[in-house]
Amino acid sequence: MKIVLEKLTKTFPGRGRKNPEDVTAVDDFSCEIPDGELIALLGPSGCGKSTTLNLLCGLESPTSGRILFGEEDITDLPPELRGVGMVFQNYALYPHLTVKQNILFPLENRKGKDRLSKEEMESRVMETARLVQIEELMDRRPKELSGGQQQRVAIARALVKMPRVLLLDEPLSNLDARLRLKTREEIRKIQKKTGITTVFVTHDQDEAMSISDRIAVMRLGVLMQMGRPQEVYDDPLNLFVAKFLGTPPINVFEGRVRDGKLYIGEEAVLPAEGLADQEVFAGIRPEGFILQEDGPLTCELNRVEIMGRDISVIASHPACAGQTLRAIIGAESKVDTASPAVRFALKPGKVLLFDRETEERIRF
Repeated sequence: MKIVLEKLTKTFPGRGRKNPEDVTAVDDFSCEIPDGELIALLGPSGCGKSTTLNLLCGLESPTSGRILFGEEDITDLPPELRGVGMVFQNYALYPHLTVKQNILFPLENRKGKDRLSKEEMESRVMETARLVQIEELMDRRPKELSGGQQQRVAIARALVKMPRVLLLDEPLSNLDARLRLKTREEIRKIQKKTGITTVFVTHDQDEAMSISDRIAVMRLGVLMQMGRPQEVYDDPLNLFVAKFLGTPPINVFEGRVRDGKLYIGEEAVLPAEGLADQEVFAGIRPEGFILQEDGPLTCELNRVEIMGRDISVIASHPACAGQTLRAIIGAESKVDTASPAVRFALKPGKVLLFDRETEERIRF
């Protein structure tokens, strides 16, 4: 099911004297989600991603704009008629019901022509339980399950009614790191197997990039950029997107373009032919450094961290926006830890320039 959002806006009214101003949680949001894809809404807390999900499922009504599922305008359609399956952050399972009863619940509430026979419901429940691999847990109650098992039950309950669209609101946030990794792989496997268009809300960019067909990066209710994960990482439109994506994060320097060269401090580190002289922010991805004895960028060496397959060089530079910078180099590289300084050459494709005033991308 293709999803189209057209100029979607949600404004919450101000509340009393302390907060008199209206708050725009989603601001003129437009995008198209192709049929059968998994898209991640990604951004920091308060950026409007969960509100966007609530607009999609009908828990909130937009102030303006439209939502279309395929060619059908569902903007004013009640939640129960949208054909949406929702998995909440806290799973929202019924504690007094067994796993089987939790999954069965959406089917038991169908009426009229949508009502299924007892045998059909039983078959649908077992098929869904097998899909998420919880068939041996059917007689347990939620308190007898681990966090990962509860999450699978919540997904099964959303899938059993065969929704047109599946919505996941930070479903992995309550799991430990190892279980998060395993469960996100299972979510991707289930999504691929069912082919249901899925919208996944998260603030974890590693999570979003690892399982999504596309990511939509949001800030203060505004869609900053949408695209394939690797494309957005390699080609961010602005400094916010560049800083938000990447682990370790991008290293940002105050730089300037002068006479066709990029300067960081007093050192010319790269050619910048065709660009006018100007002040810029230079973003260098951690993997964009090359250890080189006569490299053009000189930094103060703080320490070296051996990561196994990689070496992480922690250094500092007066022009760096952060307290330190981090360079990831191959394990075969030899860093002279006795030296107070380390020098780097730079990979041009891993250096991104941004306007100092607008923070928009400057291509060179």
